[in-house]
Amino acid sequence: MHVHDLLQLDSLGLSLLWGEEALLGQEVVGVTATDLEEPGRFLGPGELVLSGLVWWAEGDAAKADRFVSALAEAGATALLAGEETHGRVPDALVAACRTHRVPIVAVPARTSFRAVTEAVYLRQWGDLSRRPTRLFALPENVRAELSRLVEDGAGPAELLDRACAHLGRVSCYLLTASGRTVARTPSAPELPARQASAAAARGGVWLRIEAEGSPYDAWQLHVPEPDAAPPRVLHEIADVLARCRDGQARRLAADRLAGQELIGVLEGIPAASGPAAAAADTGSLEEALAVAGLPAGGPYRVLVATSGDALAEGLRHLEHAAYAVGRSVAVLHDDPENGADAVERLRSVWPLLQQCGDPQVELLLGVGARTAGAEGLRASLNQARFALTAADGAAAVRGVEQLDTLAELMAGVPPEVRTVFAARILGALGDGMLRETLEVFLANNCSWARTAEALHLHVNTVHYRIERVETLTGRDLSRLDHKLDLYAALRCG
Repeated sequence: MHVHDLLQLDSLGLSLLWGEEALLGQEVVGVTATDLEEPGRFLGPGELVLSGLVWWAEGDAAKADRFVSALAEAGATALLAGEETHGRVPDALVAACRTHRVPIVAVPARTSFRAVTEAVYLRQWGDLSRRPTRLFALPENVRAELSRLVEDGAGPAELLDRACAHLGRVSCYLLTASGRTVARTPSAPELPARQASAAAARGGVWLRIEAEGSPYDAWQLHVPEPDAAPPRVLHEIADVLARCRDGQARRLAADRLAGQELIGVLEGIPAASGPAAAAADTGSLEEALAVAGLPAGGPYRVLVATSGDALAEGLRHLEHAAYAVGRSVAVLHDDPENGADAVERLRSVWPLLQQCGDPQVELLLGVGARTAGAEGLRASLNQARFALTAADGAAAVRGVEQLDTLAELMAGVPPEVRTVFAARILGALGDGMLRETLEVFLANNCSWARTAEALHLHVNTVHYRIERVETLTGRDLSRLDHKLDLYAALRCG
Protein backbone atom coordinates (compact mmCIF):
# COMPACT_ATOMS: atom_id res chain seq x y z
CA MET A 1 0.00 0.00 0.00
CA HIS A 2 1.46 3.35 -1.11
CA VAL A 3 0.35 6.99 -0.99
CA HIS A 4 -0.25 7.18 -4.74
CA ASP A 5 -2.67 4.22 -4.38
CA LEU A 6 -4.93 6.47 -2.29
CA LEU A 7 -4.71 9.30 -4.79
CA GLN A 8 -6.17 6.99 -7.46
CA LEU A 9 -9.36 6.34 -5.46
CA ASP A 10 -12.00 8.65 -6.95
CA SER A 11 -14.35 8.00 -4.03
CA LEU A 12 -12.04 9.88 -1.65
CA GLY A 13 -11.42 12.93 -3.85
CA LEU A 14 -7.92 13.52 -2.50
CA SER A 15 -5.65 16.17 -4.05
CA LEU A 16 -1.87 16.06 -4.03
CA LEU A 17 -0.46 19.43 -2.91
CA TRP A 18 3.19 18.42 -2.89
CA GLY A 19 5.09 15.15 -3.15
CA GLU A 20 7.83 13.65 -5.28
CA GLU A 21 7.18 10.36 -7.04
CA ALA A 22 9.75 8.47 -4.97
CA LEU A 23 8.17 9.67 -1.72
CA LEU A 24 4.67 8.74 -2.91
CA GLY A 25 5.91 5.19 -3.44
CA GLN A 26 6.87 4.63 0.22
CA GLU A 27 5.20 1.70 1.98
CA VAL A 28 2.29 2.65 4.27
CA VAL A 29 2.01 0.55 7.45
CA GLY A 30 -0.78 2.34 9.28
CA VAL A 31 -2.80 5.51 9.87
CA THR A 32 -2.81 7.90 12.83
CA ALA A 33 -5.25 10.80 13.25
CA THR A 34 -4.02 13.67 15.43
CA ASP A 35 -4.52 17.36 16.08
CA LEU A 36 -1.71 17.76 18.60
CA GLU A 37 0.74 20.56 17.81
CA GLU A 38 3.71 18.24 18.42
CA PRO A 39 2.52 14.70 17.59
CA GLY A 40 5.91 13.03 17.13
CA ARG A 41 5.77 10.86 20.24
CA PHE A 42 2.55 9.19 19.05
CA LEU A 43 3.76 8.34 15.53
CA GLY A 44 5.62 5.38 14.10
CA PRO A 45 7.65 4.97 10.91
CA GLY A 46 5.62 4.38 7.77
CA GLU A 47 2.37 5.88 9.08
CA LEU A 48 0.02 8.23 7.26
CA VAL A 49 -0.96 11.18 9.45
CA LEU A 50 -4.50 12.53 9.26
CA SER A 51 -5.03 15.99 10.74
CA GLY A 52 -8.05 18.28 10.80
CA LEU A 53 -5.65 21.22 11.39
CA VAL A 54 -7.48 22.33 14.53
CA TRP A 55 -4.05 23.24 15.93
CA TRP A 56 -3.29 25.65 13.04
CA ALA A 57 -3.20 29.42 13.67
CA GLU A 58 -3.16 31.83 10.74
CA GLY A 59 0.19 33.52 10.27
CA ASP A 60 2.14 31.17 12.52
CA ALA A 61 4.56 29.54 10.09
CA ALA A 62 6.77 28.33 12.96
CA LYS A 63 3.92 26.20 14.30
CA ALA A 64 3.49 24.55 10.89
CA ASP A 65 7.24 23.91 10.70
CA ARG A 66 7.27 22.26 14.16
CA PHE A 67 4.33 20.03 13.26
CA VAL A 68 5.81 18.83 9.96
CA SER A 69 9.28 18.48 11.47
CA ALA A 70 7.82 16.08 14.04
CA LEU A 71 6.27 14.04 11.21
CA ALA A 72 9.56 13.89 9.33
CA GLU A 73 11.53 12.83 12.40
CA ALA A 74 9.00 10.07 13.14
CA GLY A 75 9.27 8.73 9.57
CA ALA A 76 5.69 9.48 8.51
CA THR A 77 4.98 8.70 4.85
CA ALA A 78 2.59 11.62 4.23
CA LEU A 79 0.32 14.23 5.79
CA LEU A 80 -3.37 14.07 4.83
CA ALA A 81 -4.70 17.51 5.80
CA GLY A 82 -8.45 18.14 6.13
CA GLU A 83 -9.97 21.19 4.45
CA GLU A 84 -13.10 21.37 6.59
CA THR A 85 -11.74 23.47 9.50
CA HIS A 86 -10.13 26.29 7.49
CA GLY A 87 -11.70 25.84 4.05
CA ARG A 88 -8.33 25.04 2.49
CA VAL A 89 -4.90 23.74 3.44
CA PRO A 90 -2.68 26.71 4.49
CA ASP A 91 0.18 27.58 2.14
CA ALA A 92 2.61 27.70 5.09
CA LEU A 93 1.86 24.06 5.82
CA VAL A 94 2.53 23.07 2.20
CA ALA A 95 5.80 25.00 2.31
CA ALA A 96 6.84 23.24 5.52
CA CYS A 97 6.09 19.85 3.93
CA ARG A 98 8.21 20.75 0.92
CA THR A 99 11.08 21.83 3.21
CA HIS A 100 10.97 18.63 5.27
CA ARG A 101 10.15 16.42 2.27
CA VAL A 102 6.86 15.09 3.61
CA PRO A 103 4.16 14.60 0.94
CA ILE A 104 0.97 16.52 1.71
CA VAL A 105 -2.49 15.61 0.43
CA ALA A 106 -5.70 17.65 0.83
CA VAL A 107 -8.76 15.82 2.15
CA PRO A 108 -12.02 17.53 1.06
CA ALA A 109 -14.67 18.34 3.63
CA ARG A 110 -17.02 15.73 2.16
CA THR A 111 -14.55 12.90 2.86
CA SER A 112 -14.46 11.59 6.41
CA PHE A 113 -11.20 10.50 8.02
CA ARG A 114 -12.86 7.16 8.74
CA ALA A 115 -13.31 6.61 4.99
CA VAL A 116 -9.61 7.27 4.43
CA THR A 117 -8.60 4.91 7.24
CA GLU A 118 -10.86 2.14 5.97
CA ALA A 119 -9.49 2.57 2.44
CA VAL A 120 -5.94 2.19 3.72
CA TYR A 121 -6.57 -0.95 5.71
CA LEU A 122 -8.80 -2.59 3.10
CA ARG A 123 -6.12 -2.02 0.48
CA GLN A 124 -3.39 -3.10 2.89
CA TRP A 125 -5.10 -6.36 3.78
CA GLY A 126 -5.76 -7.01 0.12
CA ASP A 127 -2.04 -6.62 -0.57
CA LEU A 128 -1.20 -9.02 2.22
CA SER A 129 -3.55 -11.68 0.90
CA ARG A 130 -1.86 -11.58 -2.52
CA ARG A 131 1.72 -11.85 -1.30
CA PRO A 132 3.36 -15.27 -1.81
CA THR A 133 4.54 -15.52 1.81
CA ARG A 134 3.45 -17.22 5.01
CA LEU A 135 0.55 -14.81 5.61
CA PHE A 136 -2.64 -16.56 6.64
CA ALA A 137 -5.73 -15.21 8.34
CA LEU A 138 -7.02 -16.66 11.60
CA PRO A 139 -8.65 -20.08 11.14
CA GLU A 140 -12.42 -20.02 10.94
CA ASN A 141 -12.88 -21.94 14.21
CA VAL A 142 -10.57 -19.50 16.04
CA ARG A 143 -12.47 -16.48 14.70
CA ALA A 144 -15.76 -18.02 15.78
CA GLU A 145 -14.43 -18.77 19.25
CA LEU A 146 -13.06 -15.24 19.66
CA SER A 147 -16.36 -13.69 18.56
CA ARG A 148 -18.20 -15.80 21.10
CA LEU A 149 -15.76 -14.82 23.85
CA VAL A 150 -16.17 -11.12 23.04
CA GLU A 151 -19.96 -11.44 23.18
CA ASP A 152 -19.65 -13.21 26.54
CA GLY A 153 -17.56 -10.35 27.94
CA ALA A 154 -14.21 -12.13 28.08
CA GLY A 155 -11.24 -10.03 29.18
CA PRO A 156 -8.22 -9.13 27.05
CA ALA A 157 -5.98 -11.74 28.72
CA GLU A 158 -8.27 -14.62 27.74
CA LEU A 159 -8.78 -13.26 24.23
CA LEU A 160 -5.06 -12.78 23.60
CA ASP A 161 -4.28 -16.26 24.92
CA ARG A 162 -6.91 -17.95 22.72
CA ALA A 163 -6.05 -15.84 19.65
CA CYS A 164 -2.36 -16.74 19.84
CA ALA A 165 -2.72 -20.34 21.00
CA HIS A 166 -2.58 -21.77 17.45
CA LEU A 167 0.62 -19.82 16.71
CA GLY A 168 2.71 -21.81 19.19
CA ARG A 169 4.95 -20.21 21.81
CA VAL A 170 4.62 -16.63 20.59
CA SER A 171 5.54 -13.79 22.94
CA CYS A 172 2.82 -11.20 22.47
CA TYR A 173 1.86 -8.23 24.62
CA LEU A 174 -1.11 -5.91 24.85
CA LEU A 175 0.18 -2.61 26.25
CA THR A 176 -1.16 0.84 27.04
CA ALA A 177 0.58 3.97 25.81
CA SER A 178 2.20 4.36 29.25
CA GLY A 179 3.72 0.86 29.07
CA ARG A 180 1.24 -0.91 31.35
CA THR A 181 0.73 -4.56 30.41
CA VAL A 182 -2.96 -5.21 29.87
CA ALA A 183 -2.34 -8.82 28.83
CA ARG A 184 0.44 -11.11 27.60
CA THR A 185 0.66 -14.63 26.26
CA PRO A 186 1.88 -17.38 28.64
CA SER A 187 5.26 -17.59 26.91
CA ALA A 188 5.88 -13.83 27.12
CA PRO A 189 8.11 -12.81 30.05
CA GLU A 190 7.00 -10.02 32.34
CA LEU A 191 7.64 -6.60 30.80
CA PRO A 192 7.96 -3.70 33.29
CA ALA A 193 6.34 -0.45 32.21
CA ARG A 194 9.62 1.42 31.74
CA GLN A 195 11.01 -1.34 29.54
CA ALA A 196 7.77 -1.50 27.57
CA SER A 197 7.92 2.25 26.85
CA ALA A 198 11.48 1.89 25.63
CA ALA A 199 10.75 -1.26 23.58
CA ALA A 200 9.19 0.73 20.73
CA ALA A 201 12.62 2.01 19.80
CA ARG A 202 14.01 -1.53 19.60
CA GLY A 203 11.75 -2.74 16.81
CA GLY A 204 9.40 -5.70 16.61
CA VAL A 205 5.81 -5.49 15.42
CA TRP A 206 3.56 -2.77 16.86
CA LEU A 207 -0.12 -2.39 16.03
CA ARG A 208 -1.93 0.57 17.54
CA ILE A 209 -5.51 -0.06 18.69
CA GLU A 210 -6.97 3.43 18.75
CA ALA A 211 -9.47 4.69 21.32
CA GLU A 212 -12.05 7.45 21.10
CA GLY A 213 -11.14 8.76 24.57
CA SER A 214 -7.82 10.03 25.86
CA PRO A 215 -4.33 8.92 24.69
CA TYR A 216 -4.15 6.78 27.84
CA ASP A 217 -7.03 4.60 26.60
CA ALA A 218 -5.31 3.37 23.44
CA TRP A 219 -3.76 -0.13 23.34
CA GLN A 220 -0.80 -1.44 21.39
CA LEU A 221 -0.34 -5.04 20.28
CA HIS A 222 3.37 -5.82 20.44
CA VAL A 223 5.27 -8.86 19.16
CA PRO A 224 9.03 -8.50 19.87
CA GLU A 225 10.03 -10.93 17.10
CA PRO A 226 8.98 -9.52 13.69
CA ASP A 227 8.63 -12.95 12.04
CA ALA A 228 6.89 -14.68 14.94
CA ALA A 229 3.38 -14.24 13.51
CA PRO A 230 1.83 -13.41 10.11
CA PRO A 231 0.93 -9.70 9.85
CA ARG A 232 -2.62 -10.33 8.70
CA VAL A 233 -3.25 -12.60 11.68
CA LEU A 234 -2.04 -9.85 14.01
CA HIS A 235 -4.34 -7.34 12.31
CA GLU A 236 -7.30 -9.67 12.89
CA ILE A 237 -6.30 -10.19 16.53
CA ALA A 238 -6.03 -6.41 16.94
CA ASP A 239 -9.54 -6.04 15.53
CA VAL A 240 -10.91 -8.51 18.10
CA LEU A 241 -9.10 -6.72 20.91
CA ALA A 242 -10.51 -3.39 19.72
CA ARG A 243 -14.02 -4.78 20.25
CA CYS A 244 -12.97 -5.94 23.70
CA ARG A 245 -11.52 -2.51 24.49
CA ASP A 246 -14.78 -0.82 23.52
CA GLY A 247 -16.63 -3.03 26.00
CA GLN A 248 -14.11 -2.29 28.72
CA ALA A 249 -14.38 1.43 28.01
CA ARG A 250 -18.08 1.30 28.81
CA ARG A 251 -17.41 -0.49 32.10
CA LEU A 252 -14.65 1.95 33.02
CA ALA A 253 -16.96 4.87 32.26
CA ALA A 254 -19.50 3.40 34.70
CA ASP A 255 -16.76 3.03 37.33
CA ARG A 256 -15.71 6.66 36.80
CA LEU A 257 -19.33 7.73 37.27
CA ALA A 258 -19.53 5.87 40.60
CA GLY A 259 -16.20 7.40 41.58
CA GLN A 260 -17.44 10.89 40.77
CA GLU A 261 -20.54 10.30 42.92
CA LEU A 262 -18.22 9.47 45.83
CA ILE A 263 -16.17 12.61 45.18
CA GLY A 264 -19.39 14.62 45.00
CA VAL A 265 -20.40 13.39 48.46
CA LEU A 266 -16.92 14.21 49.79
CA GLU A 267 -16.86 17.71 48.29
CA GLY A 268 -20.36 18.43 49.59
CA ILE A 269 -19.40 17.92 53.24
CA PRO A 270 -19.00 21.26 55.04
CA ALA A 271 -15.64 22.10 56.56
CA ALA A 272 -17.01 22.35 60.11
CA SER A 273 -20.11 20.89 61.71
CA GLY A 274 -21.38 19.67 65.05
CA PRO A 275 -20.96 16.10 66.38
CA ALA A 276 -24.35 14.93 65.08
CA ALA A 277 -23.80 16.38 61.61
CA ALA A 278 -20.26 14.99 61.50
CA ALA A 279 -21.54 11.51 62.31
CA ALA A 280 -24.16 11.77 59.54
CA ASP A 281 -21.54 12.97 57.06
CA THR A 282 -19.25 10.08 57.96
CA GLY A 283 -22.15 7.66 57.49
CA SER A 284 -22.94 9.03 54.02
CA LEU A 285 -19.26 8.83 53.07
CA GLU A 286 -18.97 5.23 54.25
CA GLU A 287 -22.02 4.35 52.15
CA ALA A 288 -20.56 6.08 49.09
CA LEU A 289 -17.22 4.30 49.63
CA ALA A 290 -19.01 0.95 49.64
CA VAL A 291 -20.98 1.80 46.47
CA ALA A 292 -17.70 2.74 44.76
CA GLY A 293 -16.26 -0.66 45.68
CA LEU A 294 -13.74 0.47 48.29
CA PRO A 295 -13.08 -1.62 51.42
CA ALA A 296 -14.54 -0.30 54.65
CA GLY A 297 -12.35 1.10 57.39
CA GLY A 298 -9.44 2.56 55.46
CA PRO A 299 -6.71 3.55 55.41
CA TYR A 300 -7.42 5.98 52.57
CA ARG A 301 -5.65 8.76 50.66
CA VAL A 302 -7.13 11.42 48.42
CA LEU A 303 -5.31 12.29 45.19
CA VAL A 304 -5.93 15.34 42.97
CA ALA A 305 -4.45 15.61 39.46
CA THR A 306 -4.50 18.06 36.59
CA SER A 307 -5.80 15.21 34.39
CA GLY A 308 -8.33 12.68 35.59
CA ASP A 309 -7.59 10.40 32.62
CA ALA A 310 -3.89 10.31 33.50
CA LEU A 311 -4.72 9.71 37.16
CA ALA A 312 -6.96 6.77 36.25
CA GLU A 313 -4.24 5.20 34.08
CA GLY A 314 -1.63 5.78 36.78
CA LEU A 315 -3.76 4.01 39.37
CA ARG A 316 -4.20 1.04 37.02
CA HIS A 317 -0.43 0.56 37.28
CA LEU A 318 -0.93 -0.26 40.98
CA GLU A 319 -1.66 -3.98 40.98
CA HIS A 320 -4.30 -5.16 43.46
CA ALA A 321 -5.02 -1.59 44.64
CA ALA A 322 -8.60 -0.52 45.31
CA TYR A 323 -9.57 3.02 44.28
CA ALA A 324 -12.36 5.20 42.92
CA VAL A 325 -11.62 7.93 40.35
CA GLY A 326 -13.80 10.89 39.45
CA ARG A 327 -13.12 13.71 37.00
CA SER A 328 -9.82 14.75 38.58
CA VAL A 329 -9.94 13.41 42.14
CA ALA A 330 -9.45 9.86 43.39
CA VAL A 331 -9.81 8.06 46.70
CA LEU A 332 -7.25 5.29 47.14
CA HIS A 333 -7.45 2.47 49.66
CA ASP A 334 -3.81 2.72 50.68
CA ASP A 335 -3.08 -0.28 52.87
CA PRO A 336 0.71 -0.44 53.49
CA GLU A 337 0.44 -4.17 54.08
CA ASN A 338 -0.12 -4.63 50.33
CA GLY A 339 3.52 -3.82 49.60
CA ALA A 340 5.44 -0.75 48.50
CA ASP A 341 3.99 2.68 49.18
CA ALA A 342 1.41 3.55 46.53
CA VAL A 343 2.59 7.15 46.23
CA GLU A 344 6.14 6.03 45.44
CA ARG A 345 4.83 3.65 42.79
CA LEU A 346 2.76 6.48 41.26
CA ARG A 347 5.82 8.71 41.30
CA SER A 348 7.79 6.08 39.38
CA VAL A 349 5.20 5.76 36.58
CA TRP A 350 4.31 9.46 36.35
CA PRO A 351 7.06 10.23 33.78
CA LEU A 352 5.59 7.50 31.55
CA LEU A 353 2.19 9.18 31.74
CA GLN A 354 3.76 12.53 30.92
CA GLN A 355 5.35 11.08 27.78
CA CYS A 356 2.08 9.88 26.29
CA GLY A 357 -0.15 12.79 27.33
CA ASP A 358 -0.80 16.15 25.72
CA PRO A 359 2.51 18.09 25.88
CA GLN A 360 0.51 21.32 26.19
CA VAL A 361 -0.96 20.18 29.53
CA GLU A 362 1.29 20.15 32.61
CA LEU A 363 0.65 16.80 34.29
CA LEU A 364 0.80 17.22 38.09
CA LEU A 365 -0.44 15.21 41.08
CA GLY A 366 -1.12 16.23 44.69
CA VAL A 367 -1.48 13.60 47.41
CA GLY A 368 -3.14 14.02 50.80
CA ALA A 369 -2.05 12.31 53.99
CA ARG A 370 -3.15 8.78 54.83
CA THR A 371 -6.29 8.74 56.98
CA ALA A 372 -7.50 5.82 59.07
CA GLY A 373 -11.16 6.15 58.13
CA ALA A 374 -13.85 8.05 56.27
CA GLU A 375 -13.93 10.86 58.84
CA GLY A 376 -10.50 12.09 57.70
CA LEU A 377 -11.19 12.14 53.96
CA ARG A 378 -12.12 15.82 53.74
CA ALA A 379 -8.86 16.81 55.43
CA SER A 380 -6.96 14.56 53.00
CA LEU A 381 -8.79 16.20 50.07
CA ASN A 382 -7.79 19.69 51.22
CA GLN A 383 -4.21 18.52 51.74
CA ALA A 384 -4.09 16.98 48.26
CA ARG A 385 -5.36 20.18 46.64
CA PHE A 386 -2.76 22.24 48.48
CA ALA A 387 -0.01 19.77 47.54
CA LEU A 388 -1.12 20.00 43.90
CA THR A 389 -0.57 23.76 43.88
CA ALA A 390 2.96 23.14 45.21
CA ALA A 391 3.75 20.56 42.51
CA ASP A 392 5.85 21.64 39.54
CA GLY A 393 8.11 20.29 36.81
CA ALA A 394 10.82 19.41 39.34
CA ALA A 395 8.39 17.50 41.58
CA ALA A 396 5.34 16.62 39.50
CA VAL A 397 4.00 14.26 42.20
CA ARG A 398 3.85 16.16 45.48
CA GLY A 399 2.67 14.56 48.73
CA VAL A 400 1.60 16.80 51.60
CA GLU A 401 4.19 15.03 53.77
CA GLN A 402 6.90 16.42 51.48
CA LEU A 403 6.17 20.00 52.50
CA ASP A 404 8.94 20.16 55.09
CA THR A 405 10.39 23.63 54.39
CA LEU A 406 8.89 27.11 54.47
CA ALA A 407 9.68 27.50 50.75
CA GLU A 408 7.74 24.34 49.87
CA LEU A 409 4.85 25.42 52.09
CA MET A 410 4.79 28.83 50.40
CA ALA A 411 4.75 27.16 46.97
CA GLY A 412 1.27 25.86 47.76
CA VAL A 413 -0.19 29.32 48.34
CA PRO A 414 -2.27 30.37 45.30
CA PRO A 415 -0.33 32.71 42.96
CA GLU A 416 -2.90 35.49 43.25
CA VAL A 417 -2.51 35.45 47.05
CA ARG A 418 1.29 35.44 46.85
CA THR A 419 1.24 38.43 44.49
CA VAL A 420 -0.90 40.53 46.85
CA PHE A 421 1.18 39.57 49.90
CA ALA A 422 4.49 40.41 48.20
CA ALA A 423 3.16 43.74 46.95
CA ARG A 424 1.80 44.65 50.40
CA ILE A 425 5.09 43.92 52.21
CA LEU A 426 7.71 44.88 49.61
CA GLY A 427 5.91 47.30 47.30
CA ALA A 428 7.63 50.36 48.75
CA LEU A 429 11.09 48.90 47.99
CA GLY A 430 10.61 48.65 44.24
CA ASP A 431 12.78 46.22 42.28
CA GLY A 432 16.13 47.97 42.70
CA MET A 433 19.05 48.00 45.08
CA LEU A 434 17.06 47.93 48.34
CA ARG A 435 15.34 44.70 47.44
CA GLU A 436 18.60 43.16 46.24
CA THR A 437 20.34 44.20 49.47
CA LEU A 438 17.54 42.65 51.55
CA GLU A 439 17.75 39.36 49.64
CA VAL A 440 21.52 39.12 50.07
CA PHE A 441 21.30 40.19 53.73
CA LEU A 442 18.81 37.44 54.59
CA ALA A 443 20.72 34.88 52.49
CA ASN A 444 23.83 35.64 54.57
CA ASN A 445 22.02 35.21 57.90
CA CYS A 446 21.91 38.97 58.46
CA SER A 447 25.70 39.28 58.53
CA TRP A 448 26.75 42.85 57.76
CA ALA A 449 30.27 41.89 56.73
CA ARG A 450 29.32 38.99 54.43
CA THR A 451 26.56 41.07 52.82
CA ALA A 452 29.01 43.92 52.17
CA GLU A 453 31.50 41.48 50.67
CA ALA A 454 28.89 39.82 48.45
CA LEU A 455 27.64 43.17 47.14
CA HIS A 456 31.09 44.80 46.98
CA LEU A 457 29.91 47.59 49.28
CA HIS A 458 31.19 49.29 52.42
CA VAL A 459 29.57 47.98 55.60
CA ASN A 460 28.20 51.45 56.36
CA THR A 461 26.36 51.42 53.01
CA VAL A 462 24.76 48.09 53.92
CA HIS A 463 23.68 49.54 57.29
CA TYR A 464 22.13 52.53 55.55
CA ARG A 465 20.22 50.41 53.01
CA ILE A 466 18.87 47.98 55.63
CA GLU A 467 17.69 50.91 57.75
CA ARG A 468 15.83 52.20 54.69
CA VAL A 469 14.26 48.74 54.18
CA GLU A 470 13.09 48.70 57.80
CA THR A 471 11.63 52.19 57.50
CA LEU A 472 9.78 51.52 54.23
CA THR A 473 8.42 48.09 55.25
CA GLY A 474 7.75 48.79 58.90
CA ARG A 475 9.75 45.70 59.89
CA ASP A 476 12.57 45.32 62.41
CA LEU A 477 15.20 42.90 61.12
CA SER A 478 16.42 42.15 64.61
CA ARG A 479 13.13 40.31 65.25
CA LEU A 480 12.65 36.74 63.97
CA ASP A 481 8.98 37.17 63.07
CA HIS A 482 9.75 40.28 60.99
CA LYS A 483 12.60 38.47 59.23
CA LEU A 484 10.17 35.66 58.35
CA ASP A 485 7.64 38.20 57.03
CA LEU A 486 10.22 39.66 54.67
CA TYR A 487 11.63 36.27 53.65
CA ALA A 488 8.13 34.99 52.84
CA ALA A 489 7.36 38.12 50.84
CA LEU A 490 10.54 37.65 48.79
CA ARG A 491 9.57 34.03 48.11
CA CYS A 492 6.14 35.18 46.95
CA GLY A 493 7.39 37.96 44.72
